[in-house]
Amino acid sequence: MGFFRNSMKTSPRNLRDLCMAGLILCMFILVSNLIVQPGHAMRAGEFIISGQLQDSLGQPVENASISAAAHDGGKLLGETESRSDGTWSLTLDAVPRGGVDITVERAHFQPRSVSIDQTVLADLGSANIYRVDTIELERRIDVSFWVASLVFLIVLLLIAFEFLHSATAALAGISTIFLVSYIGGAYSPSLKILTFDQAIEYIDWKVVFLLIGMMIIIAILEDTGIFQWMAFQAYRISRGRNWLLVVILMAITSIASALLDNFTTMLLMVPISLQIGMALGIDPLALIIPEVLASNVAGITTLVGTPTNILIGAYAGIGFNDFLVNQTIGVIIALIVMGAYVLFHFRRELIKNAEGISPHLYEKLRENARIENVGSLWKALVVFVLVFVGFILGEHVDLVPAVSALAGATILLIWLNPDIHQMIKAVDWTTLVFFMALFMLVGAIQEVGLISTVAGWMAQVVGNNLPLGVFLIIFGVGTLSTFVANIPLAASMLPIVRVLTGSIPGAGNLILYYALSMGAAMGGNGFLIGGEANLVTAGITEQTEYPITFVKFLKVGLPVTYLTLAVGFIWLLIRF
Repeated sequence: MGFFRNSMKTSPRNLRDLCMAGLILCMFILVSNLIVQPGHAMRAGEFIISGQLQDSLGQPVENASISAAAHDGGKLLGETESRSDGTWSLTLDAVPRGGVDITVERAHFQPRSVSIDQTVLADLGSANIYRVDTIELERRIDVSFWVASLVFLIVLLLIAFEFLHSATAALAGISTIFLVSYIGGAYSPSLKILTFDQAIEYIDWKVVFLLIGMMIIIAILEDTGIFQWMAFQAYRISRGRNWLLVVILMAITSIASALLDNFTTMLLMVPISLQIGMALGIDPLALIIPEVLASNVAGITTLVGTPTNILIGAYAGIGFNDFLVNQTIGVIIALIVMGAYVLFHFRRELIKNAEGISPHLYEKLRENARIENVGSLWKALVVFVLVFVGFILGEHVDLVPAVSALAGATILLIWLNPDIHQMIKAVDWTTLVFFMALFMLVGAIQEVGLISTVAGWMAQVVGNNLPLGVFLIIFGVGTLSTFVANIPLAASMLPIVRVLTGSIPGAGNLILYYALSMGAAMGGNGFLIGGEANLVTAGITEQTEYPITFVKFLKVGLPVTYLTLAVGFIWLLIRF
């Protein structure tokens, strides 16, 4: 016991010395490991074969099995798997006599074999490294292709006609995919669609955790009363004119969507709109649906406005200012056309209580808009601004938005110390489950080749006609984006756009990439499942008396989709 008592009396100076000694010891161990265990170096006699795999669209093929066998005796010399970029390498003990046979196998692809003659290997000299030409794998259309496509179509129909809740339908779909893959695949390899491990890889966890972080931040902000205050201010500015209120809210949403992710913007706007709609005695969906439509369109004005723009920008070298200069005017025109249509569509709802609310209700709304805890509000706003700065500047240091959102939520939980159980309940787990199941379902149709098949057909139709190429990419991708998640769709279309950009005269100005950006974003307005912002909004409204159903959204979203796609097509032809 005396030892522990003496240890507790250690002076700060001794404690610092102890910490410094520990740090020096850690550095010594690290350096020792680096010296004793250096990186792998090729031993004498070793031989390396490397290469890359891609599909017919030029997309890298990962997780393919590559094996090398001796040409003369068939003895297995080594095996490996392709990486995410399609590259692979095999290390052999020595150059085999008689040459090497390389065999490539991947589910849903035709197997390929490549023979390397021994005379070629003998001419390599001391390099002992041989790179195989890029191997192209062809898709195999079998039973799994049709099963996955049918299951995906059935899930869409179940959601469209509201036979099942969207999350239930998506879970039923991916469960069916797993049962067919594991039970049916045990009897016939052609029934194996994808494994559970593969499905998990298709989930975009950055989106999931970004939503969790932002939902907690929004819940804390909501407790401060800021949304009620904003609702009152928006109504006060519009002076009871509901049509003007819709225009104001769409303008706010558009500006926010150009700077934030669409679903983050809707997390902010939906609570405000619910407050306004209920106070006015009109259906809040007359305010919310125009907002979510505007968020999908306006986000493409900047590089950070949509995930697809980030993807396209990185692939084609298109910067923040490029999107701003080349798409902003077209987006503004599209928003004006869209605004006119939604005002016409909701005209009967918007003329309700045209004289405004009663003085008593006005005073009640103003009283509810009073912010009681100003200190908590300022703390929450400071953290929110820092999170926003993290969104904008994070791309320069590879800081994904999900990290900024989670860090901001954690700081607020520690700083304000709210009821943690209440905050966790504020997270819309139903929407998150739906997202994850939907990501896996889209992964299934990607795995069997449905998306790449459709994309390949478009490449054949376009040929060398630039206006036709712009038209097909905008309207083709826009149509597919109504029911297929636009992020994987845009990813599968990028190699097609690259090929067309290099082969079609006049396409070197990257017009086809801008067409892809517009089609992927604007097409998300067609169906309720077409965009992440749509799903987030539907998840929030489902907890109220005003849920957004598939049919309600379709009646407004589908006409808006093709009106804005037409505006985008005309604008690109004028701009370029």
